Amino acid sequence: MSACAAVLFDLDGTLIDSAPDLAGALNRLRQQRGMDPLPYSALRPLVGSGARGMVGAGFNLQPGAEGFDELKDAFLAEYQGHLLDQTRVFEQSAWLLEALASRGLPWGIVTNKSTRYAEPVVQGLGLAQHSAVLVCGDTTPHAKPHPAPLLEAASRLRVAASDCVYVGDDLRDVQAGRAAGMRTVAVTWGYLGVGEAVHDWGADQVIETPQELLNWLNLA
Repeated sequence: MSACAAVLFDLDGTLIDSAPDLAGALNRLRQQRGMDPLPYSALRPLVGSGARGMVGAGFNLQPGAEGFDELKDAFLAEYQGHLLDQTRVFEQSAWLLEALASRGLPWGIVTNKSTRYAEPVVQGLGLAQHSAVLVCGDTTPHAKPHPAPLLEAASRLRVAASDCVYVGDDLRDVQAGRAAGMRTVAVTWGYLGVGEAVHDWGADQVIETPQELLNWLNLA
């Protein structure tokens, strides 16, 4: 493939495993309301859908329904107090970031997570000092799958979007990357959602190991 100027990553489910803390926040909220906790295995695939998906799964409510906004705010407040209890960088991602750095290739983060949650997590996990850019869900007027956040990241890096690769674990990541004119990679170690299978998303590459990305970028 042609040369790559930068690699951009989704955060939750791609670089970091935040599912335990997000699921924990939801289950504490359920218990506060006299409800039994939901199994972690049922909640983990939904993490990529954000607060909307988590509240929808936990309380069978959709945006616009009575009580949804109150529960969403309560969920986010509960999560904000426990951002780094169990959240960790995926072992695969830690290895990959080190490999990119050793080859002098800049990398950054583009997430739908709001700045007030993303920045403390990225700082607390030691990613901030190495990331070349951080674009959050409220950095631009639009969130993924809109291409605006990815285009903003490329602009801040002063590279062409077409020279970037975007790596994610959700269909919206691939949609956003394609709309921005970037090459897209889907990782199978992430949350992957509950819709179409990862190989049907239309990504340029699907990888099971970080080494596969280096091979594809001709960096091995």
